[in-house]
Order: sequence, then structure tokens, then C-alpha cells
Amino acid sequence: MTTSAGPHVGILLFDGAEELDAVGPFEVLAAWTTRSALQPTVTTFSRDGAGVRLAHGLRIVPAAAADDVGPLHLLIHPGGPGAGALRADAEHLQSLRRARATTPVVAGVGTGALVLAAAGLLAGRPATTHHVHYDELAAVDPSVVVDTEARFVDDGDVVTSAGGIAGIDMALHLVARFESVTAARAVRSALAHESATGSERGM
Repeated sequence: MTTSAGPHVGILLFDGAEELDAVGPFEVLAAWTTRSALQPTVTTFSRDGAGVRLAHGLRIVPAAAADDVGPLHLLIHPGGPGAGALRADAEHLQSLRRARATTPVVAGVGTGALVLAAAGLLAGRPATTHHVHYDELAAVDPSVVVDTEARFVDDGDVVTSAGGIAGIDMALHLVARFESVTAARAVRSALAHESATGSERGM
């Protein structure tokens, strides 16, 4: 559990999560924690706190179990092959609904958006996902307004992004949203990341 009074970000890890979906946003947000007067914290967690094997074999031991992560301001749900099983996991979907009730912003990266949709969190909302899965997102919840052009879609309390590098762009956007464009620029400069959406958002 975090002891900082600043924004607390939780990144969910699970077997089969796409590496870049999880590690890309983590890199951005961890860089933010070292540069921000807001004193944000980032916590990786898995359902039971045990280590996970990501989609391409990277093994990670998260910092916490879901029950111990504490209140969050932002929850990031990656996609990847393992997200398919979570879409059919009633306990996991219920945990997302509970988290949404107390977490100001929930974000899905890539096919993480499909899990959010399965939990009912994208009903009637604009959203995006990895381009290969547009039709699948629409099938999970036909009320979702699938944006096939945006790299990420910010709909207030729910944010979704296309997969891969777009998750990094989304994370930079969230830094700008939680703190400032100036803070996001500083993080981007530190990571030497040329955001595809930066010029559009004044970054």
C-alpha cells in the first residue's frame, strides 16, 4: 500500500499480458514519479501478488497483491494473449467493476479494452483497442463506439489506447492530465520518446 499523498497508479500484471502494454506505461509513469512535486507512486500488482510470465516470456514479480495495493487514482489494465481468459473470468470482471467505483480513472491498453468492455465499463462510450481487434471489441459490447483512428481515447473516467507504442502515448497524456503538459514534456524528453500525438496536444 502506498504512503504517498500524491496520485497512486496501479498497473495490473497477469500471465500472458503483453510486455509493452505493461512495461511501456510503467516506464513513463515511473519516470514521472522521480520528477513530480505531486509525489506520485506506481505499484505493479497481480491478483495474488505472485510472479507472472508475460506474453513473450518476460517474468516479473509484482510489488503487491490486488488486495494490498490500496486506493488508486489510476488503474492500468494491459492487453495481450492472457487478456482473453480474463474476459471470461467472472471474479476478475467483478473486481474491475468494484475498482471502477472507487478509482477516478481506469485505462485499458490494447486488448485490455476488451476486458473493460466485458466488465461493462465501456458501455455506450467511445473507445479504441489494437487495430486487429476492432471488430472483436464491437462484438464484446455492441454499444461501444469504436474509434478506428485514434491512438488513444480519453472519455473522462475511462481511457483506452491502441496497443504497443500507443500505450506509451496514452501514459504521457495521463501525466499531462494528472499534472501538466510541462510535466509530460519533461518525462518524454527524459525517455527520448517522440510521441505521435505530442504535436497535436502541445507536447
